[in-house]
Amino acid sequence: MDFTERSAYPHPEEFKVMRPEYVDLEDGFWQASITITPFKVTGRSVTMPGARRAAVYEASKTYRSYHPSYRVDNPYPAEFTDQDGQTWRALTGLMREKNGDYAFTDADGEEDFTDIEQMLSWDVRPVEEAE
Repeated sequence: MDFTERSAYPHPEEFKVMRPEYVDLEDGFWQASITITPFKVTGRSVTMPGARRAAVYEASKTYRSYHPSYRVDNPYPAEFTDQDGQTWRALTGLMREKNGDYAFTDADGEEDFTDIEQMLSWDVRPVEEAE
């Protein structure tokens, strides 16, 4: 971990080690808040772990606004199958600009698109492949 750039805003790695505070939003979603005073990030998802992952991703995006050279890592592989058997494929170039970050097939068999933030909200997780 390289902390050569100085900023008042904490590095995203620092948010990863903090324990979030959770709020049940009563609409089927959880909100995770991670605070490193005076900074706070929040994330929403259908599960508590998903909300935490969304908050950490939000910390990375915010850090990038302070340090434009910082590269926000995609929390998902380029192509994967999730725990429900859904296949996801990362989009590139113009497709990404027009449609979002990933393509998938919806329940009606139609190709649909979404962005990383929505995937985190749905708590999409790749299946861990056995070695």
